[in-house]
Amino acid sequence: MAGCYDKLSWTEVRDLLRTWREDSERRSKDVVDFWENTLMGKIDRLGNEKYLILEQVCVAALDCYRLPLAEYCIKILMRAFPGSLRVHKYHAMHLEALEMYDEAMEVLDSIIKRDETNAAPRKRRVAILKARGRIPEAIKELTEYLKRFMSDQEAWHELCDLYLQEQEYSKAAYCMEELILHNPHSHLIYQRYAEIKYSQGGFDNMELAKAYFCQAAKLNPNNIRALYGLLLTTNNIATSPKCPSSKKKEAMKLSEWTSRQIEKQYESKVANEDVKNIERLLGQLQLEA
Repeated sequence: MAGCYDKLSWTEVRDLLRTWREDSERRSKDVVDFWENTLMGKIDRLGNEKYLILEQVCVAALDCYRLPLAEYCIKILMRAFPGSLRVHKYHAMHLEALEMYDEAMEVLDSIIKRDETNAAPRKRRVAILKARGRIPEAIKELTEYLKRFMSDQEAWHELCDLYLQEQEYSKAAYCMEELILHNPHSHLIYQRYAEIKYSQGGFDNMELAKAYFCQAAKLNPNNIRALYGLLLTTNNIATSPKCPSSKKKEAMKLSEWTSRQIEKQYESKVANEDVKNIERLLGQLQLEA
């Protein structure tokens, strides 16, 4: 635990955990340490808030692979809320951490059967399939999930990752197109879509990649990855036998501009004193074979 937390009273710890919950901060190791060193002996003095804290500690314990502690929290929650789907979800997560995947699936299926609108257990099913290396099944499960919850941007990102693992670039690109519709001002989404089109290859895809790298750089001129992508794409277009002479000149001109932008960014970074210090320290390293 960080030294600045060592002298906190149990009420201050309780208030700090409440703040972390409200701000959606996990801070898992600190939460576990606070529980074991401060709050465990004060559980009966926490009032109704103790159940919220037990949930918080349960998730933190799973993050830190403190499975006995997670089981302890789940047992108390189950006694207090025997029919709670939320508590059953934690039970499934505990089984998942124990690699009892079939049992975890059964619990998740029972939750879905009772509440078909509950998104969390469906996403846990995808996580289990992914953990077991069953990527095609995870893709199918996540596709079915997105038919019900089309506005879940995290799910579209995850489906894109799964398609990329299977090297299905056109389907991964479709996921990014959906994300662009949901969030048209994110330079990172434009950048990633451009990277996928670049990976697909072919002159038409390079043209698309160039346009979307340009949009990413326009939205965030400091996006060095988008600039490097644009440099690679324009060079690829300029050397393509399918590229007409008019587009070749345009690509070469854009490539030169991109090179200058990258150089400017590098110079500004090098001018930073912290970067200079790091470079000086790296220069002192003796690398031995």
